[in-house]
Amino acid sequence: MEQIEKLARERKSVRTYDGREISAADMEKLRAFMENTENPYGQKVIFSVLNAGKDRLSCPVVTGTDVYVGGKIRVQEHMNEAFGYSFEMLVLYAQSLGIGTVWIGGTMDRNAFERAMNLSEDEVMPAVTPVGYPAQKMSLREVMMRKGVRADSRQPFHTLFFEGSFENPLTEEKAGALRGALEAVRLAPSAVNRQPWRIVLAEDAAHFCLKRSKGFAPGKALDMQKTDMGIAMCHFDLAAREAGVKTELILNKPDISAPEDMEYIASYRLEKA
Repeated sequence: MEQIEKLARERKSVRTYDGREISAADMEKLRAFMENTENPYGQKVIFSVLNAGKDRLSCPVVTGTDVYVGGKIRVQEHMNEAFGYSFEMLVLYAQSLGIGTVWIGGTMDRNAFERAMNLSEDEVMPAVTPVGYPAQKMSLREVMMRKGVRADSRQPFHTLFFEGSFENPLTEEKAGALRGALEAVRLAPSAVNRQPWRIVLAEDAAHFCLKRSKGFAPGKALDMQKTDMGIAMCHFDLAAREAGVKTELILNKPDISAPEDMEYIASYRLEKA
């Protein structure tokens, strides 16, 4: 893939497509990539290419394409984070091919998509995405949706990232070699653009915490904000490695003071290559 920060900056959620069929070459590349996505939890995400007509799918917010990619994963600990990481890898790769995507977890006929994915009792389908070439002009519905969630805005760097503890906001200047990786996280997509991730850099590690948004209580299995954390971890991990920083996932909660509304998710041990 191209530089991760560049892809993160260029990527936009696309709900309006130009109607062209994805070229055979691009579809072959996309299918091959689906078989090789990864995540630091080592959990397998199974992808399927779906067709709205053939599979009787309905997604009222999408126009100009009938092709979707769905993903499913077995119910287990950390499955939401693992799914977010792997699915976002595919999203970034699609962007590198000029193929548009958008994370969809709710505005669809979920029952129809789950049937098309042949979901078993021990599996969940956190999200799907349409795939196709973006139209030059967005539909009015998409314009209004993007405006409603302020899709083109992101929180400032110093409100998301910290040095040593949550009491010390991190500046871009102090981020050093990790500035690009953190900026890639800042630009990442999230449900309703809530950007729930917070990262503390301390003692050669990056600690990821979730600041849960109102109205996003986890379900029995699915937890979209933990999926968002997986997306953030994907952007950070891939971009850090591009910058020559070795990463290793660790799940031991660090000894750092954190506000009560922060939930520890995971850490990356960092080492310069």
